[in-house]
Amino acid sequence: MSTEPTSNERTTTTRYPELNRPEAFTQAQLGWVPWLPPLPIAEFTERHWAGVVDKRRAENPYFALLARDPEILEARTKTDNDIFYNTKGGLPRAERELSAATASRRNGCVFCASVHSRFASHYSKREADVQRLLDEGVDVRLDPRWDAIIDASVALTDTPLAFDAANVAALRDTGLDDLEIADAIHGAAFFNWANRLMLSLGEPEAPQAEAPQVEATTTA
Repeated sequence: MSTEPTSNERTTTTRYPELNRPEAFTQAQLGWVPWLPPLPIAEFTERHWAGVVDKRRAENPYFALLARDPEILEARTKTDNDIFYNTKGGLPRAERELSAATASRRNGCVFCASVHSRFASHYSKREADVQRLLDEGVDVRLDPRWDAIIDASVALTDTPLAFDAANVAALRDTGLDDLEIADAIHGAAFFNWANRLMLSLGEPEAPQAEAPQVEATTTA
């Protein structure tokens, strides 16, 4: 059962007029601020703790906000973990992160692009190439294998129907087997969805010395 406010309750929407917003896609570590109130940790029940899976995530405002619907958050988190951390077979972690970073770059999620580009750089040791993806956009050409992953991720991000046999053939031509192709699809498809959720609930924050001024408005 969801803990979202009912239609008779009033919801406070938070705005940040002085927020230090990032001006470009970056591999730097960013913050994220919610427009709707996260669930306070003091109000977490066993349901909510099960939903966040890893209790440390409750300290993150994004996951604390999603914890208002803990069953969906639990499914989301376990799916995310399996796509990116279960690397016993299939695509290397760097290229799973590349597919996610590409989806984030395409649909404009600056926060997620920063996270996954940073991981892609770490695991591939190709920081300059990853930065070119952020700076030049998804039309960048890096090498045949990465280009095929980028193009497939873009197609899935634009609309799943845009991903077709040609994308699969391009991936296969660069040496990817069926399991590796599935991993590339999963990384892009999952973050195509996850980015759009995050973009609708808050915005990224670049590091700054002082906390932003906050304006709160209450709407029916």
